[in-house]
Amino acid sequence: MQFDDLSARGLVLLGCGKMGSALLEGWLKRGLPAGAVWAIDPHPSDWLRARAAEGLHLNEDLPEAPALVLIAVKPQLMDEALPQVAGFADGQTLFVSIAAGKTLGYFADRLGAGAPVVRTIPNTPAAVGRGITALIGNAKVDEAGLALAETLLSAVGQTVRLDDESQMDAVTAVSGSGPAYVFHLIETLAKAGEAAGLPPEMAMKLARATVAGAGQLAEEAAEDPAQLRINVTSPGGTTAAALAVLMDPETGFPPLLEKAVAAATARGRELGA
Repeated sequence: MQFDDLSARGLVLLGCGKMGSALLEGWLKRGLPAGAVWAIDPHPSDWLRARAAEGLHLNEDLPEAPALVLIAVKPQLMDEALPQVAGFADGQTLFVSIAAGKTLGYFADRLGAGAPVVRTIPNTPAAVGRGITALIGNAKVDEAGLALAETLLSAVGQTVRLDDESQMDAVTAVSGSGPAYVFHLIETLAKAGEAAGLPPEMAMKLARATVAGAGQLAEEAAEDPAQLRINVTSPGGTTAAALAVLMDPETGFPPLLEKAVAAATARGRELGA
């Protein structure tokens, strides 16, 4: 990754919890000097303190004109934290938010209409470098700004650009909340294994490895997931018997997940209102 402008002007990280730390770790591994980062966090972790010992600026005076401010505080703390960086909203500093539910309009109200802001929604697999982040910028963000945001967010996984901010609630419902759906699948698959006679530890190990392996195969294979499902389903076999239940149009995965994603999307709109 090329971090020339960030190295010269500096990057401010507002909040350094789990997601902020995952991003910071990714940047450092890819060559961003620790001394180019100013982190603001009232309760820094031991890991973050160790980065400060390597040159990162922790809770110090901020640079005069940083290239970028990445906003990684919890949404409920945003009103309190944002004034610390509002002075950079002169059009020369790019703001990137990873806070759920905080719209581009929210930032325009607090930073001014002239501030270039990129709104994003990453997901928790970013902690292991396998995340995916959707992003969209306001009218003040040019192609270079979007590319810079993509460069930073790709340190923890893949990125996708949205056509319209209205898509953000659906993205949150699919990829932002989606890991929880998969974790619940692992839970319930393991419990079903127990019910079928497996020891609990063995059932959980099988469920975890199966879901993780299938996910990696789905991402790396040339075939789409539908074809991969067909490939493993022998007519009249055990998989076909299970899929007859899971694919039932009234009680199976299709209507259940559609309802779940719709509920999450609706709740996202409520929270962002």
